[in-house]
Amino acid sequence: MDTKHIDAALSAGVERGDIPGVVAMAANEDGVLYQGAFGLRALPDGAAMTMDTLFRIASMTKAVTSVAALQLVEQGKLTLDGPVPPIDPALAKPQVLALFDHAGRPILRPARRAITLRHLLTHTAGFTYEIWNRNMLQYNAVAKIPPLSSGRRAALRVPLMFDPGDRWEYGINIDWVGRLVEEVSGEKLDAYMRNHIFAPLGMADTGFVPTDEQRARQATVHQRTAAGLEPQPFEAPIAPEFWAGGGGLYSTAADYIAFLRMLLNGGSYRGTTILQPETVKLLGENHIGKLHAGIMKTTTPARSNDVNFFPDIPVGWGLATMINGFRGPSGRSMNSLTWAGLFNTYYWLDPTRRIAAVIMTQILPFADKPAVALYGEYERAICDAVDAA
Repeated sequence: MDTKHIDAALSAGVERGDIPGVVAMAANEDGVLYQGAFGLRALPDGAAMTMDTLFRIASMTKAVTSVAALQLVEQGKLTLDGPVPPIDPALAKPQVLALFDHAGRPILRPARRAITLRHLLTHTAGFTYEIWNRNMLQYNAVAKIPPLSSGRRAALRVPLMFDPGDRWEYGINIDWVGRLVEEVSGEKLDAYMRNHIFAPLGMADTGFVPTDEQRARQATVHQRTAAGLEPQPFEAPIAPEFWAGGGGLYSTAADYIAFLRMLLNGGSYRGTTILQPETVKLLGENHIGKLHAGIMKTTTPARSNDVNFFPDIPVGWGLATMINGFRGPSGRSMNSLTWAGLFNTYYWLDPTRRIAAVIMTQILPFADKPAVALYGEYERAICDAVDAA
C-alpha cells in the first residue's frame, strides 16, 4: 500500500503549526497498514514524537470499559436490560432534575423507570457532563459536587437530566459502568482491565497510572489560545476513590490498534478471545433507534468546542461507540464505529473495508478545528490508499 500521501498530509499539519505533533496508525486483520509519527511531544523544543509516545486517551477509555462490561454480560454476571445492580443510590433510586426554583435551588423527582446497563452503555440513562449541559453545570455548582478529575465517588452522585431511555446525551454513564465492573467482578477496574484485556492483547503501555519510564515518553497537552498552542504542565497524580472508566486511561497508538484489531477480528487477537463474535456484532449495532447521537453544545469553550462530527448524517450509538448511518464525508463506510478523547485523539473501525485506524495528538479544546481537519485528511488518505491497493 502506497503511504507517501499519508505521510505528506500529517507532516504538513505539523509544518503549518496546526498541531504540535501526531502519531497515527492503521491496520487490518492481517497486520499494520500504516504508521507514522511527526512533530514534537511538547512545544517549542520537546522530544520528537515516536511510535511509542504515550497519550492521555480520555474518552477512548469508554470502549475498553464497555468491553469489560460485555465480558461480564457473557458470563451472566450482568444483564443488558434488567435494572443495574443497586451498588449506589444514584443508580438504585435515580432522581431527575425537574427544574431550579426561583432561588436557584434544584428540585428533583424520582425517575420514571429503572436504569439498565444498555442505557448506560448507549448514553441514554440521563447522566450528562457539565461541559456540555448547562443544567448539570449549575447543579454541580449549587450542590458543590467535586469535579470528576478529583477521583471522588461523590463526583458521580448526581441526578439525571432526563428519564432513562428518553434521549441520547453524552455523560458520566461509563464511569458508572466501570464501578459496576468493579463490584460485580470483585476486582478494581485497573486490575480487571489489566488481567482480562490488556495482558491478553499485549497492551503493555495502557493503564491508569503511567510508570516513570512511560511518563518520559508522554506527550504534553497543549491549550489552543489566541496566542497559539501553549504547553500545559503534566497532570498531578492522585489516589482516586474510583478509576475513571469513562476517561482515565493512558495508551499508545500501537496498543489501541491492538484493541481495535480484536474488535475487527470478531473478539479475538493473538490467539486470545476477549469477546464472543456474537457480542462484537451486537456491540456494533445501533441500540438507540431513531434517537440522534453526537451533538454536544459546549458550556466551557476552553475545554471543548461545540461537537457535531456528522451534521448531515443520522448518527446512532452501539454498546461502545458512535455509528454513522451513511457514508462519512472523509470516505469511511456506513456503519463504521468511532469515537474520540477529549485531548483530540480519534479512532474509527470501518467494517466494510476491514480497517481500523487511530490518530493521536494532545490539544484542548476538544473538537479542535485544525486537529479535526487533519483527522479528516488522514482518514481520506487511508481510505484512498486502501481502495487503491
